[in-house]
Amino acid sequence: MDMGRARPKDQGRESRWEKDAMTVEIAFALVGGGVLALLVFAGTAALTDMNEVGVVLGAVAGVWRVVCVLRRFDRGKGLGR
Repeated sequence: MDMGRARPKDQGRESRWEKDAMTVEIAFALVGGGVLALLVFAGTAALTDMNEVGVVLGAVAGVWRVVCVLRRFDRGKGLGR
């Protein structure tokens, strides 16, 4: 540890642009996941009488979409995009 040297002010912090980009990406992931979950639930409910299965499949599809979008954003961030 070199406690005598001053560190740059923004070292280890994200810029305002990066924070805004992450906020937009999170909102996109949540909206996309919610729409996908709703579509899967509605499709399952229309084809069968098992609403519980539709809820589970919709939830799984929604969470899967959110995770995929956020992981893609994280990989892109590591590549300098």
